[in-house]
Amino acid sequence: MRLRRRSHDNLSALPRDPRADEYPMPSVPYGWYALLRSSELRPGRVVSLHYFGRALIAFRGADGQPAVRDAHCPHYGAHLGAGGKVVDGTVECPFHGWRFGADGRCVEAPFAVRTPKVSIGGFPVREHSGLVFVYTGPGEPSWEVPEIPETVSRGFATPVDDTCRARIHIQEMRENIVDESHFHFIHGQSEPPVQDLRADGPFAEVRGRIRRRVLGRDIDNTFDAFMYGPGVMVVRAHGPVLSVTAVALTTPIDDRTSEMRMLYYVRKPSRAPFLAPVLKLVFRAEALDEVREEVRIWDHKIHQARPVLLPHEKGIKALRRWYAQFYPSDVPSEVTATSSPYRPVERGVDGQQPAVHAQGRAGDPGRVP
Repeated sequence: MRLRRRSHDNLSALPRDPRADEYPMPSVPYGWYALLRSSELRPGRVVSLHYFGRALIAFRGADGQPAVRDAHCPHYGAHLGAGGKVVDGTVECPFHGWRFGADGRCVEAPFAVRTPKVSIGGFPVREHSGLVFVYTGPGEPSWEVPEIPETVSRGFATPVDDTCRARIHIQEMRENIVDESHFHFIHGQSEPPVQDLRADGPFAEVRGRIRRRVLGRDIDNTFDAFMYGPGVMVVRAHGPVLSVTAVALTTPIDDRTSEMRMLYYVRKPSRAPFLAPVLKLVFRAEALDEVREEVRIWDHKIHQARPVLLPHEKGIKALRRWYAQFYPSDVPSEVTATSSPYRPVERGVDGQQPAVHAQGRAGDPGRVP
């Protein structure tokens, strides 16, 4: 079969079909999301964010730990990120000087006889792997995103950091990894890869193989995609020329728009680590344009609750069954293409012990020297 590559640049001129903004499932699945890198949240600074359809702020408390709270002061509605500042580990409102701690509680209100018992909402927060994560969902989180060793390993170069936004639900961003057929048309693979998806509770693993030409050479890479809930995926691609760990962070911005932030960690050649910058340039030239092409397509596609799938396209339905657990139990089964509400699985799809373990490590996520 002759390799085909297409350009979708002309999609930007198409009028937008209203159905492209219609999704039957909630826009914010329950789970962990990385909202910013640790280096972007310096002590003493208030960072304004907008995710989950909400104005948010992030800052570090007196102990240096990050906090992510709602942005508007309950006193008179001022945006705490628009002129607010960090004072003694609290965020101070720029309008009337009210201060709020990292836990959201008001700790000072000038001219008040008693400090008002009010708070600004927020999220459970974790920080590791150079990222600040927040949890959305009812109650306290029952699972955690494991640490990503490549992010702190000297064996990997500093990441290529690439962020895109698209008019698409984050579930469909995640479905991309199991959409076997698109690997031919977008990523230059000669035929759809054979993949194996295994799931265990909020964790899942997809294994596959990528065969393509890079700079005139045939490259044969294996990959393992480790999924930690709806918002975090770590893809490890291993090959004879280039090995890359991609940290894929998908986050809802509002009910129509999602963000995909990709952090690509290129492994330094063991015998020639000084070549890492060259490998990063090659990776940028080969990979980032393909991501842009996908985003242009996402911006105009519509959600098919019951897509017409070919016999080999089993991954999308399998992923939707796994993904359904991150929605409220009253979401109709036909919305997520699963016939019953989620129940934790004890065995993998082949009846054997699953490749993903409940402590949050999918198979062997890769020990990095």
